[in-house]
Amino acid sequence: MAAAKTVDLAEALALGPPWRHLCYVMLYAPNPKKLFGGRIPLRYSVLMYMRFDGRLGFPGGFVSDNSPTLEDGLNDELLKRLGEGVSTFSVVHNDYRSTLSDDKSKVVAHFYTKCLTLEQLQAVEAKAPLAKDYGLEVFGLVRVPLYILQDGVGGLPAFLENSFIGASREQLLEALQDLGILDPETISILKERIIQRRLR
Repeated sequence: MAAAKTVDLAEALALGPPWRHLCYVMLYAPNPKKLFGGRIPLRYSVLMYMRFDGRLGFPGGFVSDNSPTLEDGLNDELLKRLGEGVSTFSVVHNDYRSTLSDDKSKVVAHFYTKCLTLEQLQAVEAKAPLAKDYGLEVFGLVRVPLYILQDGVGGLPAFLENSFIGASREQLLEALQDLGILDPETISILKERIIQRRLR
């Protein structure tokens, strides 16, 4: 969705065929653990996944026309892609964040964030290999490293060098800032790195 633009949810829901609705969610949980003998606090764990095309993205998928709501459709897609580990929670309307639309592909993409307990998140990780789509559309879950190592490259900066589907890299950074997981100054530095990388 390279030419995607932000639209209101109500405007997106009013779109009829041939438009399709894509829903995906950033699952995250507070994590009190620390790396390297306590020198680097993790603070949070955030999940993304490796897609079949080699790009990183958030779990989700296209919502069936028969789904009563976007959230119902998203929860169905999560079950297929992540397995029974998602049965301890449901994505609800209050988890909604934003919508992007792409006129060329006739797709509207709805982004959600869902705060879990660390136990819930670990259950998702543990049961994902048993999911219907694991090894087909989902090649594995990854945790986002939310720290920056002393060399200024390791951790999140290196992670952001990967290939991401659509606007998921930008949505990751915006969510991390809006949820108070990372401070605005750090996010600004990371965004500038991305811009400089594209200009190389």
